[in-house]
Amino acid sequence: MAGHVQDRWYKTEPGADGKPKRVRTDRYGKGMRYRARYVGPDGTEKSRSFPDRQKRRAEEWLASIEADMSRGQYIDPRAARTTFGQYAERWLASQTTDLSTRVSVATQLRRHAIPYLGSRPLDSFQPGHIRQWLSELENVLPASSYRRVIFGSVSAVFTAAVDDGLLTKNPCVARSVRAPAPARGRVQPWTAERVFAVRAGLPERFQAMTDIGGGCGLRQGEIFGLPLDEVDFAAGWLHVAYQVKVVNGHMVFAPPKREKERDVPLPDRVADVVKAHMKLHPPSKVTLPWRTPGGPPLTKLLLFTRKDGGPVRRTDFNVYVWKPALVAAGVIPEPESGRRHQAAREHGMHALRHFYASVLLDAGESIKALSQYLGHSDPGFTLRVYTHLMPSSEGRTRRAVDKVYEAAESQSDGPQTAQSQ
Repeated sequence: MAGHVQDRWYKTEPGADGKPKRVRTDRYGKGMRYRARYVGPDGTEKSRSFPDRQKRRAEEWLASIEADMSRGQYIDPRAARTTFGQYAERWLASQTTDLSTRVSVATQLRRHAIPYLGSRPLDSFQPGHIRQWLSELENVLPASSYRRVIFGSVSAVFTAAVDDGLLTKNPCVARSVRAPAPARGRVQPWTAERVFAVRAGLPERFQAMTDIGGGCGLRQGEIFGLPLDEVDFAAGWLHVAYQVKVVNGHMVFAPPKREKERDVPLPDRVADVVKAHMKLHPPSKVTLPWRTPGGPPLTKLLLFTRKDGGPVRRTDFNVYVWKPALVAAGVIPEPESGRRHQAAREHGMHALRHFYASVLLDAGESIKALSQYLGHSDPGFTLRVYTHLMPSSEGRTRRAVDKVYEAAESQSDGPQTAQSQ
């Protein structure tokens, strides 16, 4: 690195005798005296000014810059002065994930991170700033699981800043910074009695949704977007290829989560329920944009629609249909007059998928098959979520030994009648 410290109060000129001579410049006694200059890795000149009597400090700063370059830890001082808010917006604009995921992450950052961290330059962040932000966030968002999601998004922004050469390390990964705790509770699947009680509490045109969710394991959006042509009654299969989701306030057709299409067994009893549903509520043609609000129109003959034939919107369904059914089944209490229903995240339609998983595991189905039917990308994830629902080894041992005794007792009076010696 070619760098030097310029004294802007003096300059060198030829003297009357032809020898170099230091003379005062027009800037003498005004502003910063020393300017440390160097050429950065990008080929452009960088500089930083220092006041009078701080030439040594300027030289030390240049030396540190040179050392950082040699270690591969150089950070452009100007770029590092970019604020968290500015960089976060650029980071959001560069994302290529699913649009609804991008919208969700943008909401997290703009509501719960940028208002707290946005004005601070990236190069000024210390672990203490993250700890303070997490403390303030806890006062606003009691749910640790959601704070953990937001923390993950903020950490991703800092990781990208490190990769882009704007930071040397991510303050979120410091040992003194503790991420919000993950959700501790295990999945507690509904009983069959509760599933059918909630089903009975739904309007008749939506009751078969519980059979698709609890009997085939589809997600809520996949139930809303299930078209007739993906149901093979003869072979006993459902092909899950669509869902109805909300993107920027607009409903669209989209592929299943993580673009993972799948085939799911259609039990005979569930098929009978769907056929009966279709007689009372014939499938309706619904046209929605594909993937994004501005996407090409796609028309599907949906099994579940509103009374007017339109697609079912998740938020409206949850508030005006699902939660009243939970009240009718005794899952959540009746709200007081003028108040909203109790929050019921653990009792959303996703509970039907948990019920489906518990039924299959209790019947001895493999984790690999269950993972495929649920549309999980990794059987390991399925195992982590539902391992406590699998029949235990000690339970299998008891049943195996009991069967031996039952078989022996059916052929004789049993081991308890053996003669004493």
